[in-house]
Amino acid sequence: MRILIGDDHVLFREGLRRLLEQLKEGSTFEEASSFDEMLEMCAGDTTYDLVLTDLRMPGWPGFSGIQTLRDRQPGAKVVVVSASEAHHDVRESLEYGAAGYIPKSSSVKIMLSALDLIFSGGVYVPATVLRDSGGEAEVRNAPSGGMMPPADPALEQLLTQRQREVLDRLREGKSNKQIAHELGLSEGTVKIHMTAIFKSLGVRNRTQAAMAFPQPTQP
Repeated sequence: MRILIGDDHVLFREGLRRLLEQLKEGSTFEEASSFDEMLEMCAGDTTYDLVLTDLRMPGWPGFSGIQTLRDRQPGAKVVVVSASEAHHDVRESLEYGAAGYIPKSSSVKIMLSALDLIFSGGVYVPATVLRDSGGEAEVRNAPSGGMMPPADPALEQLLTQRQREVLDRLREGKSNKQIAHELGLSEGTVKIHMTAIFKSLGVRNRTQAAMAFPQPTQP
């Protein structure tokens, strides 16, 4: 696996590289300290499997920079690793094509779980951002307080449990406001989940998401 790390802090890049060495043995790493350096490295013949980028590093053009990285490395997973935990930054990053958003405050376990989800085809959104009332764990198959209906194994690989709960209610024709009320979330958080669901399933709207996987038959 070839990984590009873009961040203007040397110590953070070194720490992230050491952490990612646990992801896959034999991985190779390249580093960039500015967005312009990242673009130059992504424009060459080298292809990356994973591109990690900070927000607002020197030369950062705004969230359109994520799309630019994806255009230059179409085979790579582009993931934002940022100190910001603002809803706006998470949602904009996902809407511009990020495969996930990992806060720098994340533990090693959370970061590796997030990357595992991303490489399974899912989209990671951070628990710290999505805590509204009572908190929630955005790790795949994390336990929740209620009973979940049987899930398609493919969905379990692509979506977190909370995302599947949102999808189940979307299939029932419920609005974002109704979903937020039932799950104890804000409408802004539901919108972030919707963005992640659409990206994970490769769809563009609620109707396509509802039809993407048949609901399992209840015994």
